Amino acid sequence: MSDTDVIAEAVDGFLADPRTLRIQRDAALVADLALGGFEGLEYRVFEDRLLRDSMPILRGMLRSGTFITLSVQRYETLNIPFFVSSENRQLLHSSDAERDDIIVDVLMHARKTFRTRALLNGGWNPNFRGPKGACCLMSYFIGRCMWDFRRVYLRWVKERERIAQVEAALLDPEAFFRLLTALPHHGEPETILFSGAFMELLDAQPAETRAVVRLTCEGYADGEIADRLKSTPGAVRTRRYRFKKVLYQAASERKIWIPAQLHINGVREQQRSAV
Repeated sequence: MSDTDVIAEAVDGFLADPRTLRIQRDAALVADLALGGFEGLEYRVFEDRLLRDSMPILRGMLRSGTFITLSVQRYETLNIPFFVSSENRQLLHSSDAERDDIIVDVLMHARKTFRTRALLNGGWNPNFRGPKGACCLMSYFIGRCMWDFRRVYLRWVKERERIAQVEAALLDPEAFFRLLTALPHHGEPETILFSGAFMELLDAQPAETRAVVRLTCEGYADGEIADRLKSTPGAVRTRRYRFKKVLYQAASERKIWIPAQLHINGVREQQRSAV
């Protein structure tokens, strides 16, 4: 059975109307939308309905693994590497939240490519005469989502790896700062910060303060840090301010270099002129 047939069967299981009737109705709808150039209020209403109705279909196919398998097969036919680990397959089977994270991103990409390829460029053809005949718009859209799944999945994997590294670093400060030295915002002279003197200052602080400093350097906003530490933005700012006072004392003695993320306005210039 081809991937087109599998998609069509999955869509048939969620949509009550016969496939032939759906295709006829879709053809009339597309002809009407074409009059407005596939834009404007009428098109946005159509698009919103398409995204909403596709969600349960995508959830079911992602949970069963069918969506993943078919997407991987599509890229394999083009000799484009695409691998989904068994651990991530299991996670996307068991976690509603992770599935929805991926689906929302896939939909945001697919809505654009669908409009271009299916409608503006005429990729969807209600009169297609292939072995299985034409497909409805929903089936075409689900197939479009499969093409957009790869980029979303790879970005999702990288983000999960980044979060895992940061969370692991909360238990290992030295590992965290070894990681930070490779990040783009540490191409400045601040790289000399991550040495014994700074680590000694940081290690002397309470655990909550150490976590605030690490996450600040990583680029997290106060609200995000507060959520992770089950604290408040005000408490985050207070801990960072107290640590800054320690840093500036050490900087005035030329023991350390303060990272840009921890500067108070105007002090950076003072620090540079003191060196």
